[in-house]
Amino acid sequence: MASYTPAAYGMYPQDASLQQVVRMLNQSGFDNEQICLMVWPRHRIASVMREANILNAERAAGAITVGLVGWLMKLGAVIIPTVGFFIRSRTFLHALVMRKDSPGLCGNSRALVALGFSEDDAERFEFENEPSDTAVLVYVACPEGAGTGTSSAVDVLRRTGAQECAALTTEDLACWEATA
Repeated sequence: MASYTPAAYGMYPQDASLQQVVRMLNQSGFDNEQICLMVWPRHRIASVMREANILNAERAAGAITVGLVGWLMKLGAVIIPTVGFFIRSRTFLHALVMRKDSPGLCGNSRALVALGFSEDDAERFEFENEPSDTAVLVYVACPEGAGTGTSSAVDVLRRTGAQECAALTTEDLACWEATA
């Protein structure tokens, strides 16, 4: 049986300012390493990353790409199905890559299950389904005793325009894990 960290998540549309979301989370006490972005393949970040060719790009486009990659690499994890992933946080590294039942990150809802989502929610958010009104899932790990809880994270996600947000607490995770 896997062990999960309490967390909160928010679903954002294509035009959401992800840098503003991360900044607000940081101002509320959440570190970059606690934040994971799951970007749908049709999002502009996915397009930039897919087309990135820093060595042969025009100077201005190359600078934008380098800036974006630099910003993404400061986060705990970034998953872009069919494109690739970055993982900086030990929490996300363990959950997404190092476990025996590691999910295979690119294009697979198992990454969401590895983070503690129920099978039903993981299927509902399946990257291949690409919900038309959402483009990014922002996931915030909220370790118990860290001083920043899931209710605080949910509040920030709501205030920054999440279309859907909720907490994944240890009690919730234990309930669905027991029925799985």
